[in-house]
Amino acid sequence: MAEVATTAEAAPPPPSALELFGREVASIPGVLGFRIEGGELVAQAERDSLLSVMTALRDDPRCAFEQMMDLCGVDWPERGERFDVVYNLLSVSLNQRVRVIVTTDTTTPVPSVHTVWPVATWWEREAWDLFGIVFSGQPDLRRILTDYGFEGHPLRKDFPMTGYVEVRYDEDRKQVVNEPVRLTQDFRTFDFLSPWEGMTTLPGDEKVFTERAAEQAKG
Repeated sequence: MAEVATTAEAAPPPPSALELFGREVASIPGVLGFRIEGGELVAQAERDSLLSVMTALRDDPRCAFEQMMDLCGVDWPERGERFDVVYNLLSVSLNQRVRVIVTTDTTTPVPSVHTVWPVATWWEREAWDLFGIVFSGQPDLRRILTDYGFEGHPLRKDFPMTGYVEVRYDEDRKQVVNEPVRLTQDFRTFDFLSPWEGMTTLPGDEKVFTERAAEQAKG
C-alpha cells in the first residue's frame, strides 16, 4: 500500500504589489520587460517606441507618471550599444516610481521626450554634453556643462584622463581661454602620523627616560 504524503508542498508566495504593477507596465506596447532591483521597478523599453511608451506612462491612469525626475546615461564601452539612457519617473498622485531604460550607440539617436515632459530638454542636453548621446527631435541640443569649444564627452569611460589644461575667463581679454595649469605654491609633504604616536617622550617625562636609559647602559 502506497504511503500517503503527510506534508503538502508549500504554495508559492503571492506576487507583491510592485510585481503586479510591473506586469501592468510591461503590458504597454513597446515595453520589453521589467525587473525589480533594490525594491525599485525597472522597465526595459524599445528605443524606437520610447515616445509612445512615455506618453502611455504619463496618461494611463494605472501609471500617472506626471513627472520626469531625472535622465542620465550609463556607459558600457564593451557593448555594441554602449549607452543606457535611464529615465526616472515619479507619480505624485499614486506615490510610485519607475525607471525606464533604453539602449543606443554613439550614432543612433534616441527620440526626445521633451514633448511629454518639457523639463527633459535640460537632461537631454546634459546627456549629449557628457556622453555624446544624440536625441532626435530635440530643438535645443547644445552643450550645457562644458565650456565653449570643448572637445569630446567627459563621462565616456574612454575619455582621456591626462593633461594639465584649465579653462577660465580672462577679464583683460574678455574671453574664455585654455591654458596650462599654474600652481600658486609647490606641493607640500604632510606627515599624517598622530602627534601622540610620533612622540617617544611626553613633556615632563624627560627625567624618567633619562634615568631609564642610564640604567640600561650600566646593566
